[in-house]
Amino acid sequence: MFIYLSKKIAIPGNVRLRCISWNKDQGFIACGGEDGLLKVLKLETQTDEAKLKGLAAPSNLSMNQTLEGHSGSVQVVTWNEQYQKLTTSDQNGLIIVWMLYKGAWYEEMINNRNKSVVRSMSWNADGQKICIVYEDGAVIVGSVDGNRIWGKDLKGSQLCRVAWSSDSKILLFGMANGEIHIYDNQGNFIMKMKLNCLVNVTGAFSIAGIHWYPGTEGYTEQDCPCLAICFDNGRCQIMRHENDQNPVLIDTGMNVVSIQWNHCGSVLAVAGFQKTTTQDKDVNIVQFYTPFGEHLRTLKVPGKQMSALSWEGGGLKIGLAVDSFIYFANIRPDYKWGYCSNTVVYAYTRPDRPEYCVVFWDTKNNEKYVKYVKRPLFVTMTKTHVIAASKEAFYIWQYRVAKKLTAMEINQIARTRKEGRERFVIKTGVLVAFICFQGTRDPICAITASDKTLIVGRESGTIQRYSLPNVGLLQKYVLNCRAYQMSLNCNSSRLAIIDLSGVLTFFDLDTRVTDSTGQQIVGEQLKLERKDVWDMKWAKDNPDLFAMMEKTRMYVFRNLDPEEPIQTSGYICNFEDLEIRSVLLDEILKNPEHPNKEYIINFEIRSLRDSRALIEEVGIEESSQFIEDNPHPRLWRLLAEAALQKLDLQTAEQAFVRCKDYQGIKFVKCLGNLQSESMKQAEVAAYFGRFEEAERMYLDMDRRDLAIGLRIKLGDWFRVLQLLKTGSGDADDTLLEQAHNAIGDYFADRQKWYVINAVQYYVQGRNQERLAECYYMLEDYQGLENLANSLPENNKLLPDIAHMFVRVGMCEQAVTAFLKCNRPKDAVDTCVHLNQWNKAVELAKNHNMKEIGSLLARYASHLLEKNKILDAIELYRKANYFFDAAKLMFKIADEEAKKRTKPLRVKKLYVLSALLVEQYHEQVKNAQRGKVKGKSSEATSALAGLLEEDVLSSANRLTDNAWRGAEAYHFFILAQRQLYEGYVDTAMKTALHLRDYEDIIPAVEIYSLLAVCACANRAFGTCSKAFVKLESLETLSPEQRQQYEDLALEIFTKHCPKHTKKSDLDGLLEGGEGKLPTCVATGRSITEYQFWMCNVCKHCVQAQEISNYNFCPLCHSSVT
Repeated sequence: MFIYLSKKIAIPGNVRLRCISWNKDQGFIACGGEDGLLKVLKLETQTDEAKLKGLAAPSNLSMNQTLEGHSGSVQVVTWNEQYQKLTTSDQNGLIIVWMLYKGAWYEEMINNRNKSVVRSMSWNADGQKICIVYEDGAVIVGSVDGNRIWGKDLKGSQLCRVAWSSDSKILLFGMANGEIHIYDNQGNFIMKMKLNCLVNVTGAFSIAGIHWYPGTEGYTEQDCPCLAICFDNGRCQIMRHENDQNPVLIDTGMNVVSIQWNHCGSVLAVAGFQKTTTQDKDVNIVQFYTPFGEHLRTLKVPGKQMSALSWEGGGLKIGLAVDSFIYFANIRPDYKWGYCSNTVVYAYTRPDRPEYCVVFWDTKNNEKYVKYVKRPLFVTMTKTHVIAASKEAFYIWQYRVAKKLTAMEINQIARTRKEGRERFVIKTGVLVAFICFQGTRDPICAITASDKTLIVGRESGTIQRYSLPNVGLLQKYVLNCRAYQMSLNCNSSRLAIIDLSGVLTFFDLDTRVTDSTGQQIVGEQLKLERKDVWDMKWAKDNPDLFAMMEKTRMYVFRNLDPEEPIQTSGYICNFEDLEIRSVLLDEILKNPEHPNKEYIINFEIRSLRDSRALIEEVGIEESSQFIEDNPHPRLWRLLAEAALQKLDLQTAEQAFVRCKDYQGIKFVKCLGNLQSESMKQAEVAAYFGRFEEAERMYLDMDRRDLAIGLRIKLGDWFRVLQLLKTGSGDADDTLLEQAHNAIGDYFADRQKWYVINAVQYYVQGRNQERLAECYYMLEDYQGLENLANSLPENNKLLPDIAHMFVRVGMCEQAVTAFLKCNRPKDAVDTCVHLNQWNKAVELAKNHNMKEIGSLLARYASHLLEKNKILDAIELYRKANYFFDAAKLMFKIADEEAKKRTKPLRVKKLYVLSALLVEQYHEQVKNAQRGKVKGKSSEATSALAGLLEEDVLSSANRLTDNAWRGAEAYHFFILAQRQLYEGYVDTAMKTALHLRDYEDIIPAVEIYSLLAVCACANRAFGTCSKAFVKLESLETLSPEQRQQYEDLALEIFTKHCPKHTKKSDLDGLLEGGEGKLPTCVATGRSITEYQFWMCNVCKHCVQAQEISNYNFCPLCHSSVT
């Protein structure tokens, strides 16, 4: 950034100012001083000339009102921008709230405690509350309408500052002794703030300022410091929040009187004074810092003592209260911006995004594109290289620009690439160099490059010159300044340097001179030096021509001699063909989302202006001599254009030859071959871009074909279509289709796919390929399906449409499209990809494809490798491979059982496994039944063959005893449920069934449960046998076995191990009833002849019990 003093306003009567505040929204400036002085001023720029917008425009006081009401020295002024109120206070403690009414300020409310003086006031971010602190420790929080919300008396404390947090939840109170206390918004004390900047500081000090940026314009970086606290001894800390343990620390080296953030929190201004040993008086200084403590600029201000500062709302000006004067300084920010190929690129911050919002504004078509990025420190580029640098290193990429692509072509390219990869305009980008200076004490401060030279500037003043493209160090130069901005001229012979203080100097890179020691050195600093420079640009076609910005004036230099200045505040985009293009970034960034072409300004340098005036005043022949004496391709082109206007073809041809314009020469030759003067005038009008005039001339000559041809060359297909429809006679159908398709492309390139835009014109243009793209982008899959149905068989567009359906998971439509273009294998692959295995099997059968089985096995193996066992099971199940699915499900159930998972979950897994086996059995039966009937198809017979092999080799529990796992855990859960419900006898009988399932449930769990149930049933004989079994288990550790023995001893010393119902128990223990079916609802053996059997799992329930159930207790299938 660059800053300079621009204006000075004197206060009448030499009244000394004490405070100043600039309204950020409406632009009012309030200043208070001694003897009750309170004034409201307003600066406005009044100009209608576009070139003088911004800081270059003259500013006058549109308001200068003195407010009467204070008798003592006004010490505090603060604005409420949201409600247009001004709050002021004087040394007597009188507070006045002022309101704006019909263009003037009037008193609205007055308050006076008559006890103490107000030291600080602060409105919160939304303007709803104000906090007022008094010197004696009193705190008052009031609403915008004047009501008191709460008050508090901080006894024993002298207050001097107050600040709200951005969310209005925290209040910071600055004490007279330098402490800062943190309170909540209800006045409750939270803690004292840790002040790292005061470590090892001795002597008295006080708080000079607290300013908490509310984040209304976004932040320059994520987690950016925003709370600035500064003390009068020059120590400052910038915090991310009130509890930041690692704040940014700054020692300003001066006595501080005031601080304030700019409008977007990117620059902190610190005002104060320095004591100098050479001068008697103090020097007023304003220092500018980034939120991370980096020093940007220093501004020296005249006067005896500065008392306050305040930023203008746009951050382009700052007001300083010094003695009885208000000084204004203009700021030239370091915008993140660039320019190339008629495109202005600029970046700004938004409150809703952590990154920079980068806008690419095509000034020719007035279109803009937005991207969100993070920023490197230094970037420059040439026609072939991009150079990015930090303070320690720089990278160099070589690139090649691709041809321009339409949106349709980009979409087609995107389909062939992997998803998630970003597309760049650069076709090939190769990192050709990375140079790092680790641990350097001389960081990089600026870079610039041309096609053959790279210049790297360092903070010590050293300049390093590298060759491109091989990046070899050619020369080192030493300057007596630190470069802030550098620029090479078009032939890389001279380097322009702007240093931190805004001084522009020039360095000749190739001149050889002899130094004071007699040695010959390369490079010489030129004598030209300009101050207060903040921007410069070399001409692209003349190494001795450049333009520079000095305050609000633009100077053009030729051979180091200046022309008369031009008033403007624009940033220089381009200098070529004796024309300077400038952009008013200040105006653009006031509303960055809607840039205006008015903010792009073109300036002609003096030689071009003089030549144009000479041609207009004295004619072509006389002015050609002047151009001969001051030759430049742009001047010869100017002469050629003037000759063309007057149809002086000979002079025009000579001028085009001098400026080496081959197209111009060809154009003049073509004009010479035309016989009609009106035709020549029409062609000249088209050459100069007066297309409406040229078209009118063609139509007047009844040459509609030429008018249409002109519009086709311009790409104005809307006008082409209009001319085709309005002309007499039938329009060319081919041309009509071409126009419709071109307009469709226009809308498609702008993402306007809708029916009233691209789709409409593609339908009329019969462009089915583009129409399919539009339907796809619109997600109009019904329209896409209708289009596919309307296409003839084997149409080349059908595979593309099918792939579109595949990408959105529409299997049926994709299969239809593939089959229509005779690609059944792609149809099967689509079904497999979308897990439609039944459809895949059906297609394979209908088209005699044999690879479906191997494909299924391969996909299942892939899923198993990724440990997606459930996906593999679902795959096998959908493909009717029930036995393979069952094996995997049994595997999962066994693993869950080993993990001691909840028994109910394990039971469910075993039930699912058994159900799959039942489906497998049903499949085998159907296959064998089909064989018997002689109606077996190829696919089912092949599948049946595979299944028969499984039948022969699978005489195991998977097929014969599929329900054993489910039975085991069912009885295990049932026994425990009966036990807890108090049915101890039934629970014991159910637990006795578990003895047959020791291969599924651990024996220790079975016999432990049996022992508990038997003990509860007082069947101590059965309990004793269970303990005998437990004590004999080899899986128990000695400690566990001893615990079981001790428990058995304790039980059976009190109870005899016998049972009263001996005959029944003996029968059960001998397993006599095991041959009878067991009721899965109660666990009892079924002795009746009538009972209910499940159609699915084939398990039984007693007839009197089944009426209580809607589902089978074991497999949960419906009771029918």
